[in-house]
Amino acid sequence: MRRLLLAVALGLVLSSNVGCFLPIYSGDPAVRTQELIFTSEDMRNILEEWRRIWFLDQPSHMSPMRVHGGVM
Repeated sequence: MRRLLLAVALGLVLSSNVGCFLPIYSGDPAVRTQELIFTSEDMRNILEEWRRIWFLDQPSHMSPMRVHGGVM
C-alpha cells in the first residue's frame, strides 16, 4: 500500500511538470515573440477558414437587395 501511494504521488508530481520538460516555445525572447505572433495569426485564420468551409461567407438570400453572385 505504501508503494502504491508513493507511485501515485510521484506520478502526480511528474505529470504536473510535463510543460517544463517539453517546451513549446523557444527560450530566446526574440524568437519566442515571433513564434507567438505566428501562432496567434494561425488562430485568427481558423475563424475565416471555418466560415469558408460552412459557406457562411456567401451572400444571404434573405437580403432585400438582389445579388447576382455569378461571373459577369
